Amino acid sequence: MALRPFHLAFPVHDLEAARNFYGDVLGCPEGRSSDHWIDFDLFGHQIVAHLDPGAKSVAVANQVDGHDVPVPHFGVVLTMVDWQTLATRVEAAGIPFGIAPHVRFKGQVGEQATMFFRDPSGNALEFKAFADDALLFAR
Repeated sequence: MALRPFHLAFPVHDLEAARNFYGDVLGCPEGRSSDHWIDFDLFGHQIVAHLDPGAKSVAVANQVDGHDVPVPHFGVVLTMVDWQTLATRVEAAGIPFGIAPHVRFKGQVGEQATMFFRDPSGNALEFKAFADDALLFAR
């Protein structure tokens, strides 16, 4: 069975800030939009930024490999080349990393490159890559 795209709707405080961040910084093509939401193509997946000026980001974290991982968060498992390109784009845009790009679980099952940062509304994003995608669910 071919992998199907996921759909995720999430709140943002400011649609223009979301348009700049997801469109210009992350390079996500824009789809349909209205005065209250914008569709983006996040590496083949549909994400929808919905305007909610009163939305509050959640400040919960779990310890993973010595880092405070924000929960909730979302993102995509990329190829290593795409992950490196995105890390460079995010850094060049001056977006602060919550967890800087690095390799987690080095030398172990599940070794992965990962990075975390937040959008202008405080939504946490994680992008990761595996040298071998077959290890995505390895135990």
